[in-house]
Amino acid sequence: MTGSRSLSSGLRALRPAAFGADPAGSRLERIRSSPNFADGSFRNPVGARTRPSASVLELARTYVDKEKRSRRAPRGPVPVHDGTAAALAAPPVSGLRLTWMGHSSVLAEIDGGRVLFDPVWGDRCSPFSFIGPKRLHPVPLPLAALGPVDAVVISHDHYDHLDLPTIKALAGTGTVFAVPLGVGAHLERWGVPEDRLRELDWQESTKVAGLTLTATPARHFCGRGLRNQQHALWASWTVVGDEHRIYHSGDTGYFPGFRDIGAEQGPFDATMIQIGAYSEFWPDIHMTPQEGMQAHLDLQGGHPAGVMLPIHWGTFNLAPHPWAEPGEGTLAAARAAGARAALPRPGEPFEPTAAGLPSEPWWRKVAKAPEGGWPTTEGAPDRAGSPTEGTGEPEAAPAVG
Repeated sequence: MTGSRSLSSGLRALRPAAFGADPAGSRLERIRSSPNFADGSFRNPVGARTRPSASVLELARTYVDKEKRSRRAPRGPVPVHDGTAAALAAPPVSGLRLTWMGHSSVLAEIDGGRVLFDPVWGDRCSPFSFIGPKRLHPVPLPLAALGPVDAVVISHDHYDHLDLPTIKALAGTGTVFAVPLGVGAHLERWGVPEDRLRELDWQESTKVAGLTLTATPARHFCGRGLRNQQHALWASWTVVGDEHRIYHSGDTGYFPGFRDIGAEQGPFDATMIQIGAYSEFWPDIHMTPQEGMQAHLDLQGGHPAGVMLPIHWGTFNLAPHPWAEPGEGTLAAARAAGARAALPRPGEPFEPTAAGLPSEPWWRKVAKAPEGGWPTTEGAPDRAGSPTEGTGEPEAAPAVG
């Protein structure tokens, strides 16, 4: 028996650092006592198929189709805001400002606190530096130039949300890490001290810098290594300050629980909603733009209140859909719902409670147009919040700097 334990310990020592660590000891006991853990794994709030419904052959055919492949990546450099550092130098006038850094990474400045969601500054979302989905645009701002961060919030442990080099860089800054139950094992292996971890089950909260951070349900799954035992939870998050409330979905399929989260903690000044990397082959664990807009409305009590910021798109190629489709779908869904959606370029800060929002379809300049051309933007809210008439061509981009 002792020899078996020694062999097991030796194999764990050989495990690549990017795979993280399995929970053990008191952390594992806490996981096993969670009401969301049963029969050896965490459970979704409603049933969800976490593996693709298609065969390997069907997936291969989808990914190698020449026409579809030509639409899955930008044709030129993705426009990145070049004045991020200057814009962040002064505090937000309204007390609330969001800066989408690409994919699901968002810096939220809220009521005097600074919260960084799902920071991924690495070049690939992969356990290896030489293979895996590669970044389609540079990060708008070096991590060291971001300034002090009160809390880093992680939604789950997949590589495009929990990035080893980024966490190692942040581990030395003194920030607090708020993570779902079980994810702390990865962070401790990477050098984050236990006293800076806030490891939460669904509906549990912690206070950081005067803000209340709450882990809320999501419909997804976890795993980084070869043996994914679902011993790490996935979560969406709410952050509540003295004046403002925001929500970050992480990765999730649509489910009725959005209404419950909104009823308990909303309505929100802004929601950050996953609307990319969806597919008919995995409909239960990621949302389309239309589903994302419905989730936003559910979180707002059924009303088109607040602002929706679409996330989880534009930075990595993770699904068969066209690269520009999530942005276009969000524009259409917002127009149909009469809701306000912000569509900033990566690194472009905006204040959700301000009258004007970034709304130009900037991706059209570097994406392959669909057959028949781009749809008109008639009726979409412009930067001043009023309807605009469009010909399908993007408006001139505002000066940056």
